[in-house]
Amino acid sequence: MKKFINKPENFISEMLEGIYTAHPDMLAYANNDLHCLHTTYKQAGKVGIATGGGSGHLPLFLGYVGQGMLDGCAIGDVFQSPSPKQMLAVTKEIDSGAGVLYIYGNYNGDIFNFDMAAEMADFEENIKVSSVVVGDDVASAAPTNQNAKNTRRGVAGLFFVYKCAGAAAAEMMDLANVKRIAQKASYNVRTMGVALSPCIVPRVGKAGFAIADGEMEIGMGIHGETGLRRGKLLPADEVVDEILSKILMDLPFQSGDEVAILVNGLGATPLEEQYVIFRRVQQILQAENIHIYHTYVGEYATAMEMAGLSISLLKLDNELKRLINTQVNTPFFKQFQLL
Repeated sequence: MKKFINKPENFISEMLEGIYTAHPDMLAYANNDLHCLHTTYKQAGKVGIATGGGSGHLPLFLGYVGQGMLDGCAIGDVFQSPSPKQMLAVTKEIDSGAGVLYIYGNYNGDIFNFDMAAEMADFEENIKVSSVVVGDDVASAAPTNQNAKNTRRGVAGLFFVYKCAGAAAAEMMDLANVKRIAQKASYNVRTMGVALSPCIVPRVGKAGFAIADGEMEIGMGIHGETGLRRGKLLPADEVVDEILSKILMDLPFQSGDEVAILVNGLGATPLEEQYVIFRRVQQILQAENIHIYHTYVGEYATAMEMAGLSISLLKLDNELKRLINTQVNTPFFKQFQLL
């Protein structure tokens, strides 16, 4: 294992210390626990938005805490869920009387702990909490209708749900409407990824799986969950063709749709390669008469040093376009108003 760390058991606490020291004007922590982040920007009467999950995915989850997106985040060890107590501490810190919305990925540990935190917030603190569980990974399960339980994993598409819900809360929408926006964005986003290499959890000290030189795995999850297939590494255009065809069929996306695009690096894929990928995405969407409203390219949801990437498409209507368009200021992501 070759990493710039000290003791593996101190990796997360030292990472968090570094983030707080780098951004003291934007981030603080609650309950004397480094794992309980919250924004220093407070607005009375605004719905609070909280998320959380395992470390190892920067800038997901904690990197989107700030103005225009999230208000708080509970973070666990690498690929491990935060505790209900940590989530409750974040909830209490960010509540300003309008209630709190939890937005998080569809993983059993997170669901259990967030549900318990919501019950504790209601019973102990009289804080109203609603939840939206995001499952955008096309490779992880069959599609479901809008009213059925989603069994898919939550991956990079979480970024779009944060963006839209955060903008809705900044507009001072009430809790029911912020949740409605988050649900709409969640239902209309689709993601699929491809992995070229594993990653190493510091406490473990070795890769949890192997991908041979010259191989790739289409549809692998951000923790190394099994994908759709493993085979020889294909040229970039062919990789995009395979992934995007499955995404487009899934919603399905149709001629005349308008979309936001996220090409997301998983930790060790150069930006140059990500733009090669986006080039092909644009060509395919143009041929399908699907219009690109805005594009994001870079590392938005990583898996430590995993080589690979994902593609996310969010189908837009006028309301989601307005919310995508708004200004954001967080430590890891900044956006001026687009139009």
